[in-house]
Amino acid sequence: MASTSDIKKGLCIKLNSDIYKVIEFLHVKPGKGPAFVRTKIKSVTTGKVIDKTFPSGHKIDDVRVENRKYQFLYSDGDTYHFMNNEDYNQIEVGKNQIESVKFLKEGLLVTIIINTENSNVLSVDMPQNVILEVSSSEPGVKGNTATNATKPAKLETGAEINVPLFINEGDKIKVDTEKGIYIERIKE
Repeated sequence: MASTSDIKKGLCIKLNSDIYKVIEFLHVKPGKGPAFVRTKIKSVTTGKVIDKTFPSGHKIDDVRVENRKYQFLYSDGDTYHFMNNEDYNQIEVGKNQIESVKFLKEGLLVTIIINTENSNVLSVDMPQNVILEVSSSEPGVKGNTATNATKPAKLETGAEINVPLFINEGDKIKVDTEKGIYIERIKE
């Protein structure tokens, strides 16, 4: 058993006979009344995100989990295949259990959260940012640089994001997987 002071991003808890993962949390101490913790939690079975408020000191049922590094191999339909680099065991994961799946490319190392009680995969966490190649992008319009102008670009994984006008086809860029935004161009 844990309490609300143990809540942090990535914590897995049991609630209403389902397992949820904490996506966001905020400890609130209002001027009047008791403190509470406002959370945004995601069901690991359905993928549904709900807002839940816990009173301060409330006991929560946490789930014991293991974080393991796996390498993404390939996908076939909605099933994604990963390999543990230490013992070369392979596992299959459903598309709905993967965060930011549109930025997943072959060979990428991800963290897979596994329930220690029954060895079920709870979720697949992407790295904070990934380096991807721009597969198609229209040329920027000259003179349109007075503001932070952006244009759409398609990446090697099929994802589309907005990038600055100076990014061209074939450039490698760093992308924030959580927000799905451009960070910087990678020089080689």
